[in-house]
Amino acid sequence: MTKRLLITLTAAVLLGGVAAGYTALSGATPENTARSVPTGAGPRLMVLSNGKLSTVSRSDPAGSREVTAQSCDRAYAAAGTISCLRPVGALKAGELAVLDTGLREVRTVPLTGFPNRTRVSASGRMVAWTLFVDGHSYAANGFSTSTGILDTRTGALVTSLEEFAVEGVPQRPVDTNYWGVTFTADDNRFYATMSTGGHRYLLEGDFAARTVKPLTDLDDVECPSLSPDGTRIAYKKAVDGDPQKGWRVSVLDLASRKITELAETRSVDDQPAWVDDRTVAYGIQRDDGLNDVWAVPADGSGTPVVLVPEASSPASIS
Repeated sequence: MTKRLLITLTAAVLLGGVAAGYTALSGATPENTARSVPTGAGPRLMVLSNGKLSTVSRSDPAGSREVTAQSCDRAYAAAGTISCLRPVGALKAGELAVLDTGLREVRTVPLTGFPNRTRVSASGRMVAWTLFVDGHSYAANGFSTSTGILDTRTGALVTSLEEFAVEGVPQRPVDTNYWGVTFTADDNRFYATMSTGGHRYLLEGDFAARTVKPLTDLDDVECPSLSPDGTRIAYKKAVDGDPQKGWRVSVLDLASRKITELAETRSVDDQPAWVDDRTVAYGIQRDDGLNDVWAVPADGSGTPVVLVPEASSPASIS
């Protein structure tokens, strides 16, 4: 516990230092202070700028951004619902905050662990999150995750997918971990990653039935993200099946099972996000510790480009 507290305090100091230096580093990206998330000024992307919820124009994502005062470690948004995994502080635990576009709290859920992934269904109804409980990397041995889902309409809360029955398995293996939820259009079915026995499968889940089913023909699928048209999944794929070698961003066609490796050849440890049906975005950390949001065509063509500099957690919001 003492070691974890020291890590938390160190992280808080580092994040504070980064935030203090952000204005100087962002001279080429003017900012405006916003008290809500702008959604009516044409198509926009929501990102985190030094941990602050921000938006940029999709037509000029490297240009001026609206930065709010709302702090998150990870964030995502859809249809007016914002999921914000708030940072763990020296004197407070982390939490999930579900916000509206005015940044008003709709629901909070106390959480224990290191914020890692979050997603909102296309309708804005369902919210999912993943935390590291032990370890801070999917490449490490012995890491442990906790993944939950909230139905914002009914208030139904599942704090861990370990509560769900695994179809075809009488007893859930003790080494099972879940992470990286992405929702289908019906708000009930979802995909995620399930790891067990040294394999990382694409998982299909049924929220109402409280069941999950590993798709064992789809090994080595991590952090899935369903395309807007519901036909493909973007994900990270371990190089040579070994996470310690890094990950390639790939796209899976759900009908044909065809896998396309995208033009990004660097290691991407992120849950990809679809900007539209043709473009996949993701975060990559720079040598100076800051992140940039990059984008690449979803068909394997083209070359990666910086979409939003000094940002993370991209989400198309209009």
